Amino acid sequence: MTSLVERGQIITMVREAMSSGARQDRACAVISLSERTLQRWQVDQSRGDQRPERMQTPTNNLSAQERKHVLTVANSDEFGSLPPSQIVPILADRGEYIASESTFYRILRAENLLRHRGAERPAQRRHKPRALCATAPNQLFSWDITYLPTPVKGIYFYLYLFMDIFSRKIVGWQIYESESCELAGDVMRDICAREAIKPDQVVLHSDNGNPMKGATMLATLQALGVSPSFSRPAVSNDNPYSESLFKTLKYRPAYPRQAFENLLAARQWVGVFVQWYNEEHRHSAINFVTPAERHAGLDTVLLEKRAIVYETAKKRCPERWSGASRNWQPILVVHLNPDQHIAEKEEKMEGELELKIAA
Repeated sequence: MTSLVERGQIITMVREAMSSGARQDRACAVISLSERTLQRWQVDQSRGDQRPERMQTPTNNLSAQERKHVLTVANSDEFGSLPPSQIVPILADRGEYIASESTFYRILRAENLLRHRGAERPAQRRHKPRALCATAPNQLFSWDITYLPTPVKGIYFYLYLFMDIFSRKIVGWQIYESESCELAGDVMRDICAREAIKPDQVVLHSDNGNPMKGATMLATLQALGVSPSFSRPAVSNDNPYSESLFKTLKYRPAYPRQAFENLLAARQWVGVFVQWYNEEHRHSAINFVTPAERHAGLDTVLLEKRAIVYETAKKRCPERWSGASRNWQPILVVHLNPDQHIAEKEEKMEGELELKIAA
């Protein structure tokens, strides 16, 4: 209910808004007040709300003793691990009725006792992994393990694949007959030696598999000075670069239709694929240069030459160009699990860059 003082203040505010040019219906809508109510208040400003100011208590409300009995039953040794949806039917089978399920839930909620009541671990809230970005090679790696079929159904070879997210180059791989954090640590040590990785230089992102979070792998990363980063459980989108690379591998036209005969055959085929992917494949996400060229820092010069070729062609036949020539600017920053505001800022910057090129 609105008191006389509050009514007077509201009427004054509406009048001030109307004197400033606002319409009455708009002013009332802002404060969620009906125009009919405002008109009724203005007819007799000395008459307040005639409704009795009293709190009504439901006649069927449980007494304090009955509420206490509900809590005692719900928290007893017999029912302490069961929800009200199980407690009420059990009591009914015994010929007892204390309260309805909704009443059980309402009383438990009021006492802050409506929590996970089972013995298993309650559901945990998962947070998005921290946002990461790379502005040069050997700053941010991603890795995962995928299955390769063998002639024996249910038995697989395991491909360990590490890639540089900035350049998209496969910096290390190996195929084994089992999944193991020890084997993964061996591959990572080899990568750090070949790439001359210094302590605190690289972040290694992966999912939550046992080889990724095993004690030996984590100890190896700590010894190498590599910072681990993990996806949320059962969320493949948190590790998109490795997932995309595995799809490229398995959807290649040359991918064997039959199972690999042995470990040597699997390693030979993957070796050919890695050579093609790093040295020949022009990756769309890095403006169609090869991962090896971008990893070596050659992409800037190559893209500048392409831009010159396009500008020359445009000057030679300007009637064939309705707008700006193709954007051959190098990709300067690569993000992994970016925050929403970062993604929006990147889109805005890309739009401004396109406008500048068009101008």
